[in-house]
Amino acid sequence: MTTNFGTLDYIIFIAYALLILGVGLWVSRDKKGHQKNAEDYFLASKSLPWWAVGASLIAANISAEQFIGMSGSGFASGLAIASYEWMAAITLIIVGKYFLPIFIEKGLYTIPEFVEKRFSTNLKTILAVFWIALYVFVNLTTVLYLGALALETVMGVPMIYGVMGLALFAAAYSLYGGLSAVAWTDVIQVVFLILGGLVTTYIALNTVSNGEGAVEGIKTIYNAVPERFSMILDKSNSEFKNLPGLGVLVGGMWVANLYYWGFNQYIIQRTLAAKSLKEAQKGILLAAGLKLILPLIIVLPGIAAYVMVNDPEIMARLGAAGLQNLPSTEQADKAYPWLLQFLPIGLKGVAFAALAAAIVSSLASMLNSTSTIFTMDIYKQYINKNANDKETVNMGRISAAVALIVASIMAPLLGGIDQAFQFIQEYTGVVSPGILAVFILGLFWKKTTNKGAIVGALASIPIAMYFKVAPKGWSTSSFFIDVPFMDQMGYTALLTMVVIAIVSLLQNKGREDEKGIDITKELFKTSPIFNIGAFAIMIILVVLYALFW
Repeated sequence: MTTNFGTLDYIIFIAYALLILGVGLWVSRDKKGHQKNAEDYFLASKSLPWWAVGASLIAANISAEQFIGMSGSGFASGLAIASYEWMAAITLIIVGKYFLPIFIEKGLYTIPEFVEKRFSTNLKTILAVFWIALYVFVNLTTVLYLGALALETVMGVPMIYGVMGLALFAAAYSLYGGLSAVAWTDVIQVVFLILGGLVTTYIALNTVSNGEGAVEGIKTIYNAVPERFSMILDKSNSEFKNLPGLGVLVGGMWVANLYYWGFNQYIIQRTLAAKSLKEAQKGILLAAGLKLILPLIIVLPGIAAYVMVNDPEIMARLGAAGLQNLPSTEQADKAYPWLLQFLPIGLKGVAFAALAAAIVSSLASMLNSTSTIFTMDIYKQYINKNANDKETVNMGRISAAVALIVASIMAPLLGGIDQAFQFIQEYTGVVSPGILAVFILGLFWKKTTNKGAIVGALASIPIAMYFKVAPKGWSTSSFFIDVPFMDQMGYTALLTMVVIAIVSLLQNKGREDEKGIDITKELFKTSPIFNIGAFAIMIILVVLYALFW
């Protein structure tokens, strides 16, 4: 594909790369006479201010799966996919008010560590192994694949070299510096991410409106495809199976978001590294506010690309360049990389730096969290219980490097996946409802027992598969129920909670578990700033859903 990258584009991109590496290595340096310890490496010395927490949450979250995958879903189905972003805003507020105070009070390094304190070492180990496998074989692998796909589409870089380049870039600063390097560079990454995303959105909308600006562009695409601005899809929509109407608002979307934002190590680790609970909560509020505007830069371009591709007049204006790597409903994930070629010299470098920032920041975050779980929950538990600071930090670096190598080998094998964002959601959704059920009852129901949690976690997989897959030869109408994966997540979470409750009540005869958490009103008190911000975000969300119902 001819990208027409100019000298200025290369200068901007190289300057971005050098800035990130320079800042990452600078904040990673050891103070004279001080050996990095576990808190320094895995929790950034618990020194992050609120704005760094908020920026790092967004940088860790937004990656190729959003820029490429969610734009692809916007191309395929429209604005409805933005529910993942807008409902995440309200989820973040819930996490900040009700989950975070408990996690910080217990002085956690990892989410599996909470499981050990509330339930048992056995369950902690089961979940630690699960999370390591999920991060390496699903998250890291998919982000590397989508990132390399973007490099291949926009710059013509072969897939294997793209994977290697991204892996080495992320490793260059994150393996040495740990969370401190990741979090502080994330602040810069978010600036590139939002600036570059807005530039791409503006150019796409300006192109659609034939040079009359972004506002006119929004009017044009809304008039061209008003049905793609509906947040609640009906059963006739081809994407209903992915976004099942009201089920998005009241069903499995809550499972996906609460699991991701509340119990996902590479997300929650930033908040655990904050200076204080109040700083962490203010950071969460900033992230929730940014979530409201993200559909502008990751979903709207996909809708604009759909209109452009299906409008002969626009395609005639674009000429031969528009026909290269043309996205289609079958190859929706090509939409965002396809749009980048229409940016002018200079801005192309900014937009591509934004895409690289999204990919590299997420890779670095996932690597750091994978190594944190392996080192703190596996290595120090079973391999070297008396590991000193140097051994602990070195094992963190080694385990991150191994995870990156495995993911780099797996990434090129993912070729051919359409709408990768939905792919990740669907297959994470088989296991996340059971994990969420264990955590919710473990946090807020003192009668939950370790046996109940283990039985529930194990039972959740066959429950999820019952709703998801009918064996060959079976009639789904006779025994199996085939439902949209989001509904499947909701049903699985509720049924798993029922299993946990029954086993717990039978075991303890209705008595409270000795490891149950004491919940007090004082624990959940939040500052006036948090309360006002949360209320404002909720009002904005109501208005958005009312406008695009």
